[in-house]
Amino acid sequence: MPFTPYHFGPSGFIGLVFRKWLDVPVFIIANVIVDIEVLVVMILGLGAPHHRYCHTLVGGVAVGLLWGVAAYPLRGLFEAVMRTLCIPYRPSLLKMVFSGILGAWLHVLIDGAYHPDVDVFWPSRTHSLWTMVMSRISREQLKTICIVFLVAAIIPYAIAVVSYFKTPRRKGEPW
Repeated sequence: MPFTPYHFGPSGFIGLVFRKWLDVPVFIIANVIVDIEVLVVMILGLGAPHHRYCHTLVGGVAVGLLWGVAAYPLRGLFEAVMRTLCIPYRPSLLKMVFSGILGAWLHVLIDGAYHPDVDVFWPSRTHSLWTMVMSRISREQLKTICIVFLVAAIIPYAIAVVSYFKTPRRKGEPW
């Protein structure tokens, strides 16, 4: 199913922990935007596999790069959302592109561990990530790990909020 909520746990946690170097909204949305490929494949009735080129590390670079550049004009909107969430936010084009690529890669790695049709290392024909991971843990365990990351994201979020309120504001800025 496209747009699974399981990606929000790991991406939210990692995005918040590394918010100094990552653009949190770009990183989190990049973890969902990759699944547009699956939606298109399903809508057009292209059959299996549902996860194709965007669900590879090479495709992830392209998707992440395009998303990071496309998100740059939206930085004002992201800044307003982050202010509402009380999270300090300092966007830059380089940070947004970097976050887009890493976010897409995280999505590819999670899907690669969960879905057998994801060829993470394409064009190389090495062993699939799914085979390596699923021989050690079950799909239910992988879902549980993603949920644990979502709950754990509360900690870096709380730290970000405290940092937001401790940061001195210029006159006229909110709070």
